[in-house]
Amino acid sequence: MFTDFFYQLRSYGVKVSLIEWDTFLEALRLGLHQNSFTEFYYLARTTLIKKETDYDRFDQAFTAYFQNLVDLGIIPEAFEKWLEKAAPATPYNKEEVDRIWNQFTKEEINDLLEERFKLQKEQHNGGTTWVGTGGQTAFGHSGYAPKGIRIMGKGTWHSAFSIAQERHFRDFRDDTVLDIRQFQVALRKLRRLSSQNEQPKDELDINETIKATSNRGGLLDVIYKRPRKNQTRLLLLMDSGGSMWGFADLCRRLFQAVTKNNQFKDLKIFYFHNIFYDYLFTKPDCAWENRIDTEWVFHQYKNGYQVIIVGDARMGEEELMDVNGNIDYIQGNNRPGISWLEELLQLYPASIWLNPMREVNWRYYYTLAQIRKRVDMFPMTIKGLEASMDALRKKGTQV
Repeated sequence: MFTDFFYQLRSYGVKVSLIEWDTFLEALRLGLHQNSFTEFYYLARTTLIKKETDYDRFDQAFTAYFQNLVDLGIIPEAFEKWLEKAAPATPYNKEEVDRIWNQFTKEEINDLLEERFKLQKEQHNGGTTWVGTGGQTAFGHSGYAPKGIRIMGKGTWHSAFSIAQERHFRDFRDDTVLDIRQFQVALRKLRRLSSQNEQPKDELDINETIKATSNRGGLLDVIYKRPRKNQTRLLLLMDSGGSMWGFADLCRRLFQAVTKNNQFKDLKIFYFHNIFYDYLFTKPDCAWENRIDTEWVFHQYKNGYQVIIVGDARMGEEELMDVNGNIDYIQGNNRPGISWLEELLQLYPASIWLNPMREVNWRYYYTLAQIRKRVDMFPMTIKGLEASMDALRKKGTQV
């Protein structure tokens, strides 16, 4: 039962095990879904999903698999009133009812329902035609029909779809792209707080104040401490233009998160196109008048800096590996881009590369593979950013 649903979940990246699937089927056998599609949805999610990061994938797979079920939209107000209470079920001939409704496809039943909404003018219960309760119609609840659309009653088809389609858990995915707040939360991992002895004690020490006040029998004793300052120095290098235009919004969020609230003791941002050579640029247009000598940057901002490089690592092979491979042939380059990258990694051991391109596509690009051999590369997703900040912080403590 629902074997295709199992494979649908797998195709959406939900790693459902056979043990979990057997648990789900056993729960259905015991009737824990209470013959309600909404309860079926919650039962499936409870038994099949282990992590909140998979909730959104589950919702998408659920919607895709059951997409042929009608989305009722807004039920006319009169029908809600008519269907509020269930009428007693009327006697029926199962074979006859099955014969009537099995001749219709799901699409035809959907069309019939829309027609009933337009034509029905009063409450009907116990019948075989109109929207109602207790009968053998394909529309309503608390009756019998071999196929149809349950409306209201204890759980509805529509309510389960509403839950799945609203995708309340899209922000919990670990492979989703990031907003500014998520960037900021991850970047906090880079903080290295320290107290300077020469600074005055002008920051309230809450824990020591509580302790001192308790020792004095509740008489307030305010304790101050020296403020702790973030000692992290960050060098941010961002690929700009070309294939990166498709990731402009994501990079803008990263830029705003990095520059907001003065999170670092020092922050320097430079730009390049595809890969950097003799010059970096102070503005994202990478215009020649905004160039700055790369060697000067390396030696000016050497001590204690951590480096984040942002780019999709896609370019022509000659741009990365050859002398004068620069796509801007007028500028040229006396050293291959890969040589400049290797020098940077020697000068800044605490370096990582963030790639906004979907990780599943990384394997198609030679230049990306060459760069990835030399520097730790992470996708710009929640999971990827957390892993990259952990790696960078670890490298920073070893410098």
